[in-house]
Amino acid sequence: MIVTKKCLPRRTILRGLGTALALPLLDGMVPAVAALRRTAARPVRRFGVVYSGHGANMARWTPAAEGVLDLSPTLQGLAPFRDRLLVITGLGSKPGAGVHAQIQAAYLTGVSPKRTDGADVAAGISIDQIAARAIGAGTQLPSLQLSVEPVDFTSGATCAVGFSCIYNNTLSWRTPTTPVPMENNPRALFQRLFGAADSTEPAARLADIRTDRSILDSVTDKVSDLQRTLGTGDRTRLDGFLESVRDVERRLQIAERQAYREVPVVDRPAGVPATLREYTALMFDLLALAYQTDLTRIGTYLLIRENSIRAAPEIGVPEPYHPLTHSGAADWEEKHAKLNVYHLELFRHFLEKLASTPDGDGSLLDHTLLLYGSGMSRPDVHSPYNLPTLLVGGKTFFKGGRHLRVSDETPLTNLQLTLLDRMGVHLDRLGDSTGELNLLSGV
Repeated sequence: MIVTKKCLPRRTILRGLGTALALPLLDGMVPAVAALRRTAARPVRRFGVVYSGHGANMARWTPAAEGVLDLSPTLQGLAPFRDRLLVITGLGSKPGAGVHAQIQAAYLTGVSPKRTDGADVAAGISIDQIAARAIGAGTQLPSLQLSVEPVDFTSGATCAVGFSCIYNNTLSWRTPTTPVPMENNPRALFQRLFGAADSTEPAARLADIRTDRSILDSVTDKVSDLQRTLGTGDRTRLDGFLESVRDVERRLQIAERQAYREVPVVDRPAGVPATLREYTALMFDLLALAYQTDLTRIGTYLLIRENSIRAAPEIGVPEPYHPLTHSGAADWEEKHAKLNVYHLELFRHFLEKLASTPDGDGSLLDHTLLLYGSGMSRPDVHSPYNLPTLLVGGKTFFKGGRHLRVSDETPLTNLQLTLLDRMGVHLDRLGDSTGELNLLSGV
């Protein structure tokens, strides 16, 4: 760290033409006296959840032995992050026992949702919103909710026997009766983070898109002025951040040009890339930018929802996901395992992005705690036990490189209660929890 007498505000924002570009943590934002005393502001802690519905082929997912982590066939793609991984097996979710809607609604709440096909849905407060209340007040956005699945909060349709589709369209619940909508359009998310700060009127947003104007172009002079005041390290860090923003803008523009082409039998909103790999990567990169600029510290990401009809012909699985798991076909379990591997590859992109992004005295991944998993194991019987569960993150949160087996049907909420504690949020109880999962120790 370079110690200077200058000190930029931690929340440095460059404004121009309706945009607001928040900057990442730079050395110049650390007070010189604090740096000399080695008591510079503690690194920001971030929390994220990535949900991959329909469980896993547990025979291929589960490591062979407990203790030191020997990666299973499904988890091999995460080998570069082995020392940051904690694989936990044996956890269960009794409130999620039943249909897909119950499983997803209970995942972050530990509460069995109300059976209704109307708008009077009810579940519990989700852990991301509990964390947002406690540590999100200091950020522009207390939390972000992202999805790469179609999202419809207005529909009164039933997605499972007697359960509203709303349960399948979110992971987050602000209150027991207030589900939080998830954003699945990258352009809308980008503008929420960086653009159209002076107006949210749809016509104004559309006009802004059509001008193809870069937010970086609108703050060029301010960036140049700022760079002249920074040290060499900060200039390099700022250049890398600006290149990331420029790259996201470029990909959005490509996606939008593709979206306006005539494509038979395909209806997708502007801003959504053509392939799942491009789509998930773009949304993950936007979440990483939100973390990097401290616009938010809490994120939930719905990678695959319950009852998903997404297919993956690019990996040899052309069948829609949910029907495949109930098809009884001889090869459905093998295809299920291929999907598990594919989804973890998509998640690995996010880990690589976080690990390569400087943040304070380390990387974004060093200062982030991520939960990846599903609310069921065997999807053909909707089993809410022995859930596939991964923790990934910095070494200050837990000791990685391990496979931890807990007693059967230990509540998933016990783990989540512990994760909240690691984030500095202390609760006595969460949903059906019976106590913290103290086996994460060893830090």
